[in-house]
Amino acid sequence: MGYLQWSDSLDLKIAAIDSQHKKLVDILNSLFDAMKQGKGKNILETILDEMAAYSVEHFTYEEKILSDNGYPGFSQHKIQHDDFVKRVNQFKQDFISGKMLVSIEVLNFLRDWLVSHIADSDKKYAVYLAEKGIK
Repeated sequence: MGYLQWSDSLDLKIAAIDSQHKKLVDILNSLFDAMKQGKGKNILETILDEMAAYSVEHFTYEEKILSDNGYPGFSQHKIQHDDFVKRVNQFKQDFISGKMLVSIEVLNFLRDWLVSHIADSDKKYAVYLAEKGIK
């Protein structure tokens, strides 16, 4: 059992975005497993890099769909994405420099942010996009 289990409550019914969200969950679970198994710093750093890079890739994809479809909450949604990327990059830099360990607090932040963002902010645009026929 992973640190975060995908559930139907997180499903937006937009196939490409749901697939990307599942990958973010998988990366988080990989980070948890590596931490739990006491993997070395280089493994944890690699997984943090993957989380940072894939978040940007996913957010870019999501923001293009929202922008192309005139989503009225686009600006606020993008701010949330930018804040998350900034936090993940700060975690990564602090970890690399030795200022911080990958801790349960970091994992909890990542998990809680993903779950609340998908369940709240993303669900709002999912309704909007569904009305435009996007699945």
